[in-house]
Amino acid sequence: MGHREIFYFGGFTLDVDERRLQRGAEPARVAPKAFDVLVELLRHPGRLVSKAELLARVWPDSFVEEGILTVHMSALRRTLGDETRPSTYIETVARSGYRFVAPVRRVDDPDDDAPALNPVMRPVELYERVGRGRSHLQTGSYLELPSAVASFRAALEIDGTYAPAAAGLARARCAQAELHTVPHLEAFDEAKALAIRALAIDVACVDAHVALGSVLFLREWDWPAAERSLRRGLALDPAHTEGLVQYGALMEALGRLDQGLQFKQQALARNSQSPRLLVQIARSYWHQRKYDEALVWAQRALDLEPKHLLAVGLLRGVHWKRGDLEGFVRENLRRATLFGVPDAALIHLNQIANEMRSVYASAGLCGLRGYMANMAGDPRLEFDATLKLTSRRAALYGDAGRLDEAFVYLDQAIASRDPALVYLGVAPQFDSLRGDPRFSERLEQMSLPRRGG
Repeated sequence: MGHREIFYFGGFTLDVDERRLQRGAEPARVAPKAFDVLVELLRHPGRLVSKAELLARVWPDSFVEEGILTVHMSALRRTLGDETRPSTYIETVARSGYRFVAPVRRVDDPDDDAPALNPVMRPVELYERVGRGRSHLQTGSYLELPSAVASFRAALEIDGTYAPAAAGLARARCAQAELHTVPHLEAFDEAKALAIRALAIDVACVDAHVALGSVLFLREWDWPAAERSLRRGLALDPAHTEGLVQYGALMEALGRLDQGLQFKQQALARNSQSPRLLVQIARSYWHQRKYDEALVWAQRALDLEPKHLLAVGLLRGVHWKRGDLEGFVRENLRRATLFGVPDAALIHLNQIANEMRSVYASAGLCGLRGYMANMAGDPRLEFDATLKLTSRRAALYGDAGRLDEAFVYLDQAIASRDPALVYLGVAPQFDSLRGDPRFSERLEQMSLPRRGG
C-alpha cells in the first residue's frame, strides 16, 4: 500500500516520492542529498533538528564531516531564494542545527481509499454555539464581541472538553482586549489560560495556537515565543485567516512591513469579505505611510461594517496626519452619530469643531495640535474613551511638542502593557517622538527595532 508525501511551503511544492521540488509550475534543481536534508527539515517544521540528527538520517551508512551540511544548506538557500536575514525558510541555530521556520502544509495522499471516518457524538447545540461565536468574531466589530464571548461560554457550559470552544473564547477575549472594550490585562490573562486549556485537550487546535500567539504578542511582548506559537498554528493550517493576520501584524511590529502586508493579503483567498481582515490590511498601509491605500481599505471595511471601531479610527488618523481638518471633523461627527452618543455630546462636538476651525484659521496646524493636546482632559469629551488611553495621550502631547508630558504618558502605557504599543516602532502616530533619544530607549526596553528611513 503506497502513498505520496507532499509538502507545500511559500511558493514551493516538494514531492518526496517523486523526488521533485517545484517553484510554482517550474522545477527547482537541487542536489540529491540537499533534497534529503530539506525533507528532514520539512518533516519537523518549527523544531530544531540537530546536525547529528541530519547526519544520521541523510547519511545513515557513511561517516561524513559536519561541514557537508553547510555546503548543502548554502545550496538549498540559493535554490529557495533564502539568502537574506532573517531567514524566510531555514534558520541556522549556531553550533546546534537548523530549523524550518516558514508555514508548511503536509499532505499524505494514499494510493488506495482512505479509511472511513467515524463521527464524534456531541450535542448539536455545541456546534451551533461555536459556529455563532465564530460568525460574530469574524466581523471584527466590537459590537459583535460580547455576543461572540457569550456564544463560546455557552458552548463550554455544554461541553467543557471541546477545544474549539475554549480556543474561540480565547480569541474573542484577545479581540476585546486589543480594542480596549474591557480591562485588557484581565482579558488577556483569561485568553492565555483558555488557549493552554484547549491545547491540553487537542494539541492540533489551530485556533488555540493562534490565540496563545496573540497573547504572547499583544500582552506579553515576547516576540520569539509569539512567532513560534503562530508558526505552529500556520503549519497546521497555512490559510488560517487570523493566524495570517496575527503573524503579519507581528512582522510589522518587528519592522518587516512588506512581509506583514503580504501575510495579511494571503488571507484574502479564504475571507475576502471579512471587515476585520480588510481593516488589518488598511492598518498595514497606515504603518507604511501609504495613506491613500489605507483610506481605500478602511472604507471597504466600513462598507461592510459601518461601526467598525478600528476602521473609523484609521480614517480619523489619516485625516489628522495629513492636516485635513474638515476630514477629521467629519469622521469624528460621523463616528459619534453612528455610535449613538447623547444629543448633548453631539452639541459639544459641534462646538469643538467650530473652535478647531477658528484655531486653525488663526494659528495653523501647529496651533491646532496644541489645542488637541489641551482637549484631552476637556469634560465635554468625557464620552470619548480613546482620549483616556495613555498611548493616545502620548501621541497627542508629542504632536503638540510637549515631549516631557508625552513620555510620562508613554511610560504609563508601557507599564500597563497597552497592546497598541506593539507598533511603537512603526506606527505614524508616534512619529513626533522619534527624534528624542528617550524614544530609542523605550524601543530598546521593549526589544523593538527602530524604524528605518
